[in-house]
Amino acid sequence: MHEILSFSATRQAQLVRQRQVSSRELVAAHLEQIAIVEPRIHATVEVLAERALREAASADRALARGEAAGPLHGVPFSIKDSIEVAGTVCSAGTLGRAGAAASSQDAAVVARLRGAGAIPVARTNLPDLLFAFESDNLLFGRTNNPYGLDRTSGGSSGGEAALIAACGSPLGLGSDAAGSVRLPAAFCGIAGIKPTSGRLPRTGHFPPAGGWIESLWQVGPMARRVEDLIAAMPLLAGPDGLDPTAVGMPVLDPAAVRLRDLRVAFYTDNGFAAARPEVAGVVRAAAKSLAAETACMDEARPACLADAYDLEMKLIGPDGGDSLRQYLADIGSTRAHPLLTGWLDKLERYRTDVAGLHGYWAELDAYRAEMFAFLNRYDALLCPAYTQPALPHGESIRDENFRGFSHTMAYNVAGWPAAVVRCGESTEGLPIAVQVAAAPWREDVALAVAAYLEQAFGGWQAAKGL
Repeated sequence: MHEILSFSATRQAQLVRQRQVSSRELVAAHLEQIAIVEPRIHATVEVLAERALREAASADRALARGEAAGPLHGVPFSIKDSIEVAGTVCSAGTLGRAGAAASSQDAAVVARLRGAGAIPVARTNLPDLLFAFESDNLLFGRTNNPYGLDRTSGGSSGGEAALIAACGSPLGLGSDAAGSVRLPAAFCGIAGIKPTSGRLPRTGHFPPAGGWIESLWQVGPMARRVEDLIAAMPLLAGPDGLDPTAVGMPVLDPAAVRLRDLRVAFYTDNGFAAARPEVAGVVRAAAKSLAAETACMDEARPACLADAYDLEMKLIGPDGGDSLRQYLADIGSTRAHPLLTGWLDKLERYRTDVAGLHGYWAELDAYRAEMFAFLNRYDALLCPAYTQPALPHGESIRDENFRGFSHTMAYNVAGWPAAVVRCGESTEGLPIAVQVAAAPWREDVALAVAAYLEQAFGGWQAAKGL
């Protein structure tokens, strides 16, 4: 069972369907692994042990009766604690939600994975109200990186990334408004994707969708292997009749993408925050490897990428963060974690009036137009997910580090899909990922390239000594 824990969710599901392992055995093994790693990484806020074992036993009985099995039948999955799971409290890591009522139903994306046969096994840690690039809050404390316990697992889906990397779960759900799926996945050496804005329904997420940051964020799957992202996307995508932004665009198959037809660009410096040499070296190695398989590989980038950081911050905080402070007060969060208050403080310089907000929207339109024009020449971009490997705890809020998150922010502002996959490691043994961005609705291109890079460079590797 120890070897099976390292398998992809897709392969685990195959073993269950073939009766080589029962769902109950599989879920129990994951629960045992969580119990082993949790004292060191602190990735979970609630383990759904009894419930998961009951559902696994039911899955086994259904299989024995010959009932149709979904593509993830009997396989466990985990969920970021901002995504509702029926019968549990969704805290979003903030004090005001500690006593909230249990959710009455699953979030749309949770329900869809359950409909495919998957079983919720744990809810995972995150920052206070999701606003930090480290997963630390006043309710549950901090999550550690499996590859270095003195390092952060990232945020805001940091508990999710850490648990998956440590084989406590094969597949999970996060959400991403500035890099919150991709950054933790990169820091923890797993794969993840932020889909196109509007691709997945966000019904059942807290905070809920809406407001002027509406177009910045998406729910996204996370896994050790790219094949699980490919399997999850068609299960998760599409309208749910409740989220008005969820669009019914076809989900294209990455297997149909011909790499030799792709025009690809890469960069290591976005004009705002250059990657450190060891990260730049990994990106360049990935570009060199992919160049032999594609129509062209150029070192190029849209000039507007240098504006992505300021534009993201303008859209989050045109009132200097006052609405977020009021939101915290309204839900009863009388104290906020220093990482959250540090982010709010950074928004003060972006305070403006109605005319200024109008200008911000004009800047957004111009940015997206310039990004879209770049697609006349290229089908995909390779770039850093962050400027350096996983940071020490508490260091993300420093200005010189915070600027590096512009590499993921760029594709939230654009609304494009972007995936990450591990392609190397630092001298300290920390994972280094490459980010792959593609045109809107072309998750198939991003995932096809990510799958190639995973095969070429090995993708996820088990943490030593965890």
